[in-house]
Amino acid sequence: MSDINPNDSAPADDGEEKDWAAAKAFFDNLKTKTPRPPKPRYAVTIAVSSRTLFNMMAERKIYEEEGLEKYVAHQVEHENEPLKPGPAFPFVKALMNVNSRLRELYPDSEELFDIVLMTNNHAQVGVRLINSINYYDLTIERFCMTGGKSPTGYLKAYMTNLYLSKDSEKVTEAIEEGIAAATMFMQETDKENELSNTQLRVAFDGDAVLFSDESEIIVKKHGLDTFFEHEKEFENKPLAQGPLKCFLESLGKLQRKFYAKNERMNCPIRTFLVTARSAASSGARVLKTLRSWGLEIDEALFLAGAPKGPLLQKIKPHIFFDDQMFHIDGAKELGTISAHVPYGIGQKYHKGKLIEQPAKKE
Repeated sequence: MSDINPNDSAPADDGEEKDWAAAKAFFDNLKTKTPRPPKPRYAVTIAVSSRTLFNMMAERKIYEEEGLEKYVAHQVEHENEPLKPGPAFPFVKALMNVNSRLRELYPDSEELFDIVLMTNNHAQVGVRLINSINYYDLTIERFCMTGGKSPTGYLKAYMTNLYLSKDSEKVTEAIEEGIAAATMFMQETDKENELSNTQLRVAFDGDAVLFSDESEIIVKKHGLDTFFEHEKEFENKPLAQGPLKCFLESLGKLQRKFYAKNERMNCPIRTFLVTARSAASSGARVLKTLRSWGLEIDEALFLAGAPKGPLLQKIKPHIFFDDQMFHIDGAKELGTISAHVPYGIGQKYHKGKLIEQPAKKE
């Protein structure tokens, strides 16, 4: 996968800079306690769908069983009733906490999280979404409502660093465009983990998430012994980047702002690598790859094939990214909010067994 970062763009021309400066000056002169969104080119932009931010299962059922018109009418009729929180809700709240801490240390900095609501809902549904956002006091000022069309075409225009959706097809489209993305799943409601209110905790799988699936291909096709030999031989050759590498990079950029103020031990962002790899036989290449990228991971956990769910239950991340659904299922069954990254050879397998592909039509 090529080294794509949505924020790597040509310098804006003088006209754009002057327009932005004038708009910022106008808003700065308005008296408001609401923080203004940062300039997109400096921000870490998180795009969330309405069904990840809020629990819209009942509304979705109306749409699927009774059609679009009934769905829109229901949303309008109930627009003063706030929607219940969805799987991305705690993650968004944690992002807002990081922004608050950054603003305390850097009052004029634009290097902040910017949360965008990216939805294919119709504009008529927007009132209920806005009312729900205001009810929970969420700082979400940018909306993209596409009226039934896929919103993924707008992700690059919004300079998106991470896209979270309930629709796996849209997530796949985003990844194919070089944008970090994942399909979110709600944890089991009777086993919800109590999450930190003061620290954003993000857990990543390694292969096919932070890194490419090149090593996983060897495991699937040739077995563990060949994989161990391969990783030893190429220990000093960095792995290629995976779809979530740029998001980890963005988190690291914000972490370093806290380190610069001697806040390392009180940093409101903590990252975890939770991998099925064995440390002694295949862990060195992973750690050397991160080092070669200039990236730090706060905690690296090598499980040697053991289930990830129990460990994640202790970590209590706001979000856990993995490319294999059986890891996602095991995590959410034990109360972890999980996000599936549909990338790499793992999509052709389930619990180590090749999924039979439908025959192609001639």
